[in-house]
Amino acid sequence: MSKVLSIAGAESRRIFVSPLAWAVLAVLQVILGIFFVLYLNAYAQAAQVATDQSFGVADYIGGGLYSSANVVLLLVIPLMTMRLFSEERKSGSITLLLSSPVSLIEIVLGKFLGLGTFLLFAVGLLTLMSLTLMTGTDLDLGRIAAGLLGLFLMMLAFGAAGLFVSTLTREPVIAAVAGFGLLLVFWVLQGVSQSMTALPFAGAIGYLSLIGHFDNLRRGIVSTADVVYYLLFVTFFLWLAVLRLDLERT
Repeated sequence: MSKVLSIAGAESRRIFVSPLAWAVLAVLQVILGIFFVLYLNAYAQAAQVATDQSFGVADYIGGGLYSSANVVLLLVIPLMTMRLFSEERKSGSITLLLSSPVSLIEIVLGKFLGLGTFLLFAVGLLTLMSLTLMTGTDLDLGRIAAGLLGLFLMMLAFGAAGLFVSTLTREPVIAAVAGFGLLLVFWVLQGVSQSMTALPFAGAIGYLSLIGHFDNLRRGIVSTADVVYYLLFVTFFLWLAVLRLDLERT
């Protein structure tokens, strides 16, 4: 475990000393800040004419802001994962990494945890943005927490898939584009299943969709099945990354 944490610390430092990481965080805050203001304005306008007060500000944030954040992160996270292994391969340091007395599982987990530190920091900033509403509204913290959990699980899934793609090429740009393409496939599976409802395997296709499980969480419905899906998704792509590196080591 100490080796995993050591690799994670090194990867985290490498991420945060990169101008790309801070540029990504800045762009995220600006874009999500704009969406935050827009959804608050929409809520204020709806509250003036609404007779049913059961639909509160947390619904606008959880259902609107976090969905918009999801789309933005679909574009951004491949930029953060593209360098995890492809840059190591391009610089030649992958040989030293694979020949070190560390197992491939420890290497992959360390890299992933280092990336997870960045993802957690990004979610933390979005959490602070959401909690500013506590000063003037009766905020449904349970609804907000469920939405943030779904968003973080989705980010981990994005990160695991992007990490695997980065093991396939030595060009970071190719890894970013291919990672986005892979994530987009899992994103649109829900729409595919909805257009193929007459087929017996439509439900299975829909279950594999990333966005379908996130929709439940952003609505405040925390289901074990949705959480397990993301954990299995992350585990599967980390396992594929280990297998890919094992082929290279042998």
